[in-house]
Amino acid sequence: MGLKSVLVDGWSWLNFKPLFSDTLGMPHRRAFPEAYATWVPDADARRLAAYKLLAAYDHNQAGELAEIRDGAEARERREFGDPAMFVDTLVAHVLGRDQQITVPGAEKAGTSADGTDTEMAERVQSLLREWADEELLPMRLLQGERKAVGLGDGVYLLYWDADKQRVRIKAYDPGFYFPVIDEDSDGADFPDRVHFAWELPEDKKRGLKARLRRITYELGWIRPATANGVDRTGREVRAGVLSEPADDGTPATPVLGRGDQLDAGGAITRRYAWSEQPSYKTCYLTDATWDLGDLKGPLDVDSLPMDKARFATNDQGEVLDALDLYQDFVPVVHVPNTVPPAGEHWGMSSLAKALQVFDELAGSDTDAARASATTGQPMIAISGVADPRQQYTVGPGTVFTLGENGRLTSIDTSPALRELREHRHDLADRAANTVRLPAVSLGTMDPSKVPSGYALELSLGPLDSNISGMRLARDHADRLIPKFVQRLFLAGQHPDWQGITPLPAKIQRGPYTPTDKAAVLEEVTTAYKAKVISLETAIRMLQDAGWPIDDAETEIEQIQARSFEEARMLADALGNPEEVADFLGREAAAEPETPPVQLPPGPAAQGPNGVQEDPAEPAQPGARGSGGNTS
Repeated sequence: MGLKSVLVDGWSWLNFKPLFSDTLGMPHRRAFPEAYATWVPDADARRLAAYKLLAAYDHNQAGELAEIRDGAEARERREFGDPAMFVDTLVAHVLGRDQQITVPGAEKAGTSADGTDTEMAERVQSLLREWADEELLPMRLLQGERKAVGLGDGVYLLYWDADKQRVRIKAYDPGFYFPVIDEDSDGADFPDRVHFAWELPEDKKRGLKARLRRITYELGWIRPATANGVDRTGREVRAGVLSEPADDGTPATPVLGRGDQLDAGGAITRRYAWSEQPSYKTCYLTDATWDLGDLKGPLDVDSLPMDKARFATNDQGEVLDALDLYQDFVPVVHVPNTVPPAGEHWGMSSLAKALQVFDELAGSDTDAARASATTGQPMIAISGVADPRQQYTVGPGTVFTLGENGRLTSIDTSPALRELREHRHDLADRAANTVRLPAVSLGTMDPSKVPSGYALELSLGPLDSNISGMRLARDHADRLIPKFVQRLFLAGQHPDWQGITPLPAKIQRGPYTPTDKAAVLEEVTTAYKAKVISLETAIRMLQDAGWPIDDAETEIEQIQARSFEEARMLADALGNPEEVADFLGREAAAEPETPPVQLPPGPAAQGPNGVQEDPAEPAQPGARGSGGNTS
């Protein structure tokens, strides 16, 4: 009957573009050749094409991409960076003004009765923050958020660097990310097998053909130990390690890895430093390369022929062919830009719902550019000239010789240009409303026109709900990254982490909206004086308002070191100078020993017979006055 099927999926918001979706719902082959590579799964074709199209909008290349289908006229469109401005603004808001790793309980170190737990929390927080400074964590987060906001997904990889002796974090383009998602599981569940794959171009100078590189992290059962070896073709691989055969003829048996044990059922178990229970799982790393000419037949990124792969070698000389990493987790963190729908794994770009508006903006900018040319060089009609075929040029000092009834008529096109500019402002407001970015957040509103702070807060309502949803989608990743960092440091046996117990931690994102610091200070001061909030809560509120407080714990110690009136009240209440000195961050003075009491000599006492008695000489039993019987 000639009915057309409508494809609805996570990228159907791009179906309006003929370049992205043909009659069968597939992307244009010439515009998106990467999506049709033989090793790319069919389910990922539209995802990869969507990433490329969104990147083109972000880099002002949407017209260049549309030229492949629509011809050279599409290349003439004006693109002035509106999508990139929206992405940068959202990235700044979702990250906040600063990022800090926090461990619950660390702010109570030295003040809580349960000193062991709080001291450990403070130690873990200090180590994590030192790692964040060395690894430039804010910059890594910025790289990942730029991908997540613009493309819909961001990916982080964490690994142990033996040379630098620290955990490294790397942001990957989601176009290289190919998770193997179980059909029976929820899409939000973390996959046990993850691939990073991309093509390497031909290098004629080095004599290298076009290749495909794939890095795989897979969670599997613990197997016997392996070591570097070679196969029959001389290719470097990892081979199982066997024990020496016994003298009694007992055959060689596989050797277990360090710390591994066999349970009652014959399965291999391992106890990791961050777990009290034995585990049966470990993560294997494979880094392999294939020549594209060897990839033939029905295959994809998850079913490449391993017999034709060439394995890489790490800095320690270990062949990366299912190398045991001695960790029971896949160190890959996927960050969706939005909360995925039920059963889905991928997020949605913040530009998704506004792409048609951005096309209209580009068209309006193109029309305005053409109209401005006629406004700057006005069109003039000349009548009554001697020779109608003569060409005239309009410019300063130009003189026209006209006939008896000659006349000059100029055409004013400025009203059309004014209408185009107003239309462009309307389109920009429509795009901002669609993306939920108020004008005040884009910096296009005059602050003097805001009637009050309450009106400003109301205008930021759409942005608050937008950023709240985006941060909710990132909450799990903000907890996973510090968790993986702690485990990798323990697995790497770093000396500073010896005896450390992994604790829950989180990457805390700072505020993103402008705040009235004076109003917040007054509110905090009033609440603290009324004893309805603690000093820790007050410092945290000031930090959220943008006050220059780097470390809450250090700030509290500095405040208490000068709180002499509160120290006097504490001394009156407890009567313990050591606790008062600890409150002030000082050492209590050693108390001097009390000297013995020296009584002055008194007048000598007289006995009943008028004889002076020595007070130091005890009275004799039975003597008068001694309490004895004198009768």
